Amino acid sequence: MDECGSRIRRRVSVRKRNRPSLGTIFATPTAAELKPSNEEETEEEKAGSRRRKTVGVQPLENNDSEEDMFGDYDSFSENSFLAQVVDLEQKYMQLPENRKHDTDLATEDLCSESLKHNKVSITTVDSFTELKMGEHTKNQSGHEDVSIELGADLLYELPSSQVLYFGNVQNSSNDFGDQSTKERDCNSASLKTVNEELPNNSVEQPQQINASSHVRTSSDVNRRKSLKDHLKSAMTGNAKAQTPMFSRTKQLKETLLSEEINVAKKTIESSSDDLGPFYSLPSKVRDLYVQFKGIEKLYDGVLMNEKGKLHNLLAECKRKALKFTQIFVLSCSCSGDPDDASCPAGTACPVGILNLSLQLAKWQHTCLTLNSVQERKNLIYSLPTSGGKTLVAEILMLQELLCRRKDVLMILPYVAIVQEKISGLSSFGIELGFFVEEYAGSKGKFPPIKRREKKSLYIATIEKGHGLVNSLIETGRISSLGLVVVDELHMIGEGSRGAILEMTLAKLLYTSKTTQIIGMSATLNNVEDLQEFLQAEYYTSQFRPVELKEYLKINDSICEVDSKAENGMTFSRLLNYKYSDTLKKMDPDHLVALVTEVIPNYSCLVFCPTKKNCENVAEMICTFLSKEYMKHKEKEKQEVIKNLKNISSGNLCPVLKRTIPLGVAYHHSGLTSDERKLLEEAYSTGVLCLLTCTSTLAAGVNLPARRVILRAPYVAKEFLKRNQYKQMIGRAGRAGIDSVGESILILQEKDKQQVLDLISRPLENCYSHLVQESTKGIQTLFLSLVGLKIATNLHDIYHFMSGTFFGVQQKILLKEKSLWEITVESLRYLIEKGLLQKDTILTEKGHMQKDALYEFKEEFQYSFHITKLGRASFKGTIDLAYCDILYRDLKKGLEGLVLESLLHLIYLTTPYDMAFQRDPDWMIYFRQFSQLSPAEQNAAALVGVSENYIGKKASGQAIKKKVDKNIVNRLYLSFILYTLLKETNIWNVSEKFNMPRGYVQNLLTAAATFSSCVLHFCEELEEFWVYRALLVELTKKLTYCVKAELIPLMEVTGVLEGRAKQLYNGGYKSLAHLANADPEVLIRTIDHLSRRQAKQIVSSAKMLLHEKAEALQEEVEELLRLPSDFPGIVASPSVKA
Repeated sequence: MDECGSRIRRRVSVRKRNRPSLGTIFATPTAAELKPSNEEETEEEKAGSRRRKTVGVQPLENNDSEEDMFGDYDSFSENSFLAQVVDLEQKYMQLPENRKHDTDLATEDLCSESLKHNKVSITTVDSFTELKMGEHTKNQSGHEDVSIELGADLLYELPSSQVLYFGNVQNSSNDFGDQSTKERDCNSASLKTVNEELPNNSVEQPQQINASSHVRTSSDVNRRKSLKDHLKSAMTGNAKAQTPMFSRTKQLKETLLSEEINVAKKTIESSSDDLGPFYSLPSKVRDLYVQFKGIEKLYDGVLMNEKGKLHNLLAECKRKALKFTQIFVLSCSCSGDPDDASCPAGTACPVGILNLSLQLAKWQHTCLTLNSVQERKNLIYSLPTSGGKTLVAEILMLQELLCRRKDVLMILPYVAIVQEKISGLSSFGIELGFFVEEYAGSKGKFPPIKRREKKSLYIATIEKGHGLVNSLIETGRISSLGLVVVDELHMIGEGSRGAILEMTLAKLLYTSKTTQIIGMSATLNNVEDLQEFLQAEYYTSQFRPVELKEYLKINDSICEVDSKAENGMTFSRLLNYKYSDTLKKMDPDHLVALVTEVIPNYSCLVFCPTKKNCENVAEMICTFLSKEYMKHKEKEKQEVIKNLKNISSGNLCPVLKRTIPLGVAYHHSGLTSDERKLLEEAYSTGVLCLLTCTSTLAAGVNLPARRVILRAPYVAKEFLKRNQYKQMIGRAGRAGIDSVGESILILQEKDKQQVLDLISRPLENCYSHLVQESTKGIQTLFLSLVGLKIATNLHDIYHFMSGTFFGVQQKILLKEKSLWEITVESLRYLIEKGLLQKDTILTEKGHMQKDALYEFKEEFQYSFHITKLGRASFKGTIDLAYCDILYRDLKKGLEGLVLESLLHLIYLTTPYDMAFQRDPDWMIYFRQFSQLSPAEQNAAALVGVSENYIGKKASGQAIKKKVDKNIVNRLYLSFILYTLLKETNIWNVSEKFNMPRGYVQNLLTAAATFSSCVLHFCEELEEFWVYRALLVELTKKLTYCVKAELIPLMEVTGVLEGRAKQLYNGGYKSLAHLANADPEVLIRTIDHLSRRQAKQIVSSAKMLLHEKAEALQEEVEELLRLPSDFPGIVASPSVKA
């Protein structure tokens, strides 16, 4: 291919009328062959009409994302030409009079469609790989050369691997072609009566019936039989199909995918620059991006979605003589006409988006073709929010799963994002043959199931990802993990979660030299430290699909942020909005003026410092909005309200009831996950145009807006950090819809200087929290190092620490103590807690030294082993600050465990760290305590809390007796969980305990996770065997907190309680029901279910069903497998060695 990017055209040679057409084999007999009977004549005419309807090629139409987009012969969709051939074949195989035509012509017919005349004929394909750069020509053998160009709508260029495959098919049938040439020439005259072409659907040709022909001649029958025999012998392996139940399309699809994976695998292992059909991936992956990602065209590296206009872009490329390799054009609501004034992005929408897309193509293509990526080196890449980082990560993960045949781990920061990613990638897993497994909350198996053939994509939170890596190291399977992708890598510097992420990556680097690590983030500054820690290359770009303009609002003035200006900003405009005296008092910051410039035609986000402020701002804005706003998508908004009631058992937040009719809602952690998900969906589809939210939305799901407003430069009471500011304003600008995104930070005069410093300073540096979070950091790390036998002596442990992120930054972070001293002190703490034991220590001379641990001399070799309590804490991922308390509580519980109710068991699994977060309401506490049964009061007394104590606290009396506050608070949380399990209604429980329903749900989620941890803790200690069966059931109850019949449905990712009830009432009562459901039927059956959601639910259910079936199959094979130590079996030399 030359530098001008010339398109390769494939010449498909079509022999004209030398062989019978598809219609001939099943066609109406000629006049000479017909019998005089009128009944037979009528039947034949009807059959011919049916056949024409079945086989006729339909006119080209615009296809949606679910249809064939790459040409009829290179597709397996239900509307493709190949599928029509198979349907026709199966239809005639079912008819008794046509069983003699039981011949599959799928392979030979792949390239036999005549576009010019809209007819179908069976042809001999002479070449699939000849290149043609000129116009149509005819060769000497009477073949017509059809040049299939890149831009053709019907056909799409075959990838090289498919060309190779069909070339092999053609070579295997050459013998038949040579032998039959002469006979075809001799019989050509007689075949003219047989070789009838099927007419166009729109014009039916009347059949001329010769009444004088009453009987078929024997020569006609022989010729037809001979032709049939030749056709059968020509089909490479396809003629043996005996039943219409066998799908040749499916077989061909699987064969092609296998061929392409093999080719891609060879390509990716070679040093060639040719990246194959789609970045070393099969072209099937392109088809799936079309089907599942809402992208309509994928043409020569051009990705477009359903509202893009490919011809406009191609024309613009040709006009500007532009060369491109990969263009991503996102959605636009306009017609695609450059002169369309209704386009929200501007009148030159396609041109503007094209220029941006060329820039986007450049960074993504460059990143995917970096030498570090090709050579499997670790990589960190950083781009602004909405820059398209995720697509690059997905392509790299698919390369690992399909081409290198290795498992992949993707670490994400939050459970909601994990579930969103699971739903999005399950469809890919089903189609491409890999498993997508969820590791979040209480979900996830340790160690993961070892698959027989298929590979797994593990999608995990930070904590679950750490546990997964530990289990793989322990079982010696860490080398099976080929790639680890970390999203939001900057979180390595954020508290205890950052320490856990650092431990995970440090263990990977130390134990597996073959595992590649890819980290991505939008807010990284001190990248050099991270590069040194991860031994990684670094790639960055400042690309944004939509330009972002930053503004500051001071009083009535709006200034644009300008780094070149002397004070960092330039005056832009004055707010021109007529305020009444009442409005000035209610809205001193002019929020109403700012949002009404945008809504309802565009979307807007307002970030507020606190959750309560979110609700107040939403109500305030709605108070002053015109009633005209209620008419915008009025029916859709009523549907949202109705759906909110359905998922909340008839309850509806009074604030949302007032704001949603005007297109406004609030979004924060006080809402349940069902409510947040529904509001996010309504905002994404444009039903809601304004969300007031907290800063957590910026780090969570992707909800972009035309304008982002920061209510104040604070998060709670703390001043905004640069990283937080960048994340918030990064939501401004919707790619493909907006031509520009705007952010406006509202500030007071007193904060002006701080804000000017905020917008001008660099991003905050990322620092290790491994030592700062001691019990969740360095001490947990040392315990796991010894437990996993990664490092069992002082020298090895110190060497490991030198390679951590903390080790890289030790000169900055350590002021008073050295790394060696911190290492020794942490080991001493673990010994004192009874989690580690020191072995006999030998000096270099071999003398016994019992107390050498405390002597800080390098000549001593210290060795450690983990205790039973230490192993239980390590396996259960228990915070070491609470492991001894948990042990005592469980031990005490054995003395008098109350099993008449769940209260005692729930108390044992209530998270310790949540007891500090909220003080009880003593009146509610006393009221709930007085309603306990005698057995439940006995359970409370066993843990150390009496009714007398609670009564005195409620009445405000002085209490002389000391009671552990943590126990009292923890029992109060246990009351909430116990009530919730009995009632299963979060709304009722939140009202009863006067707590936000979101907090109650978060408590439930944390309790389910901790219950799973306690279960693993007990599994390692034989004395706690009695808890094992009890905790298995309790963990399941806490995880789903619904009636038992809904649990199988809620196992599916993305199906929460409200949706599970709808599905159950609609007749979908099991996992198998969902896995076999038709998304279109689901949409009609279940209220308020979008097509995208329906497809994700079905895909997730199929994936879960496949995982369970695979696990059972593995168990069966393991049971039937002959034991390796069976008597009489002689080990092979390799085994003996």
